[in-house]
Amino acid sequence: MAEWLYLAQLWVASGVGAVSLILGFAKRKPSVLTIGAIALVELGLLIQLAYSISVVFLGERAKSDTVEYFAYLIVAMIVPVAAALWALVERTRFSTIILAIGAFTVAVMLVRMYQLWFGLN
Repeated sequence: MAEWLYLAQLWVASGVGAVSLILGFAKRKPSVLTIGAIALVELGLLIQLAYSISVVFLGERAKSDTVEYFAYLIVAMIVPVAAALWALVERTRFSTIILAIGAFTVAVMLVRMYQLWFGLN
């Protein structure tokens, strides 16, 4: 796990969560902006996955548990996809709030992945 990538993802996920929450409370339905923003969160996770796989193949390991780290990463990758699917199926303002919850969930999971990788339990 690259620390700079972690920090970038944390900022993006938190920002997407905040914007989606504000738009949800403003009674805005999911739009290209909110779906695109959650897709950006997913893209960051895909980059993190590719980077993590490559450094593990090069011999690096998580300080705590590498398997648990990858489990968190894979589940975190499912969250934005599920939130986006929900938003596309049920196009109400509550779906925009679900996108926010998904983004905040990814942010929390990123913090846990950071703790696992760098051994900060």
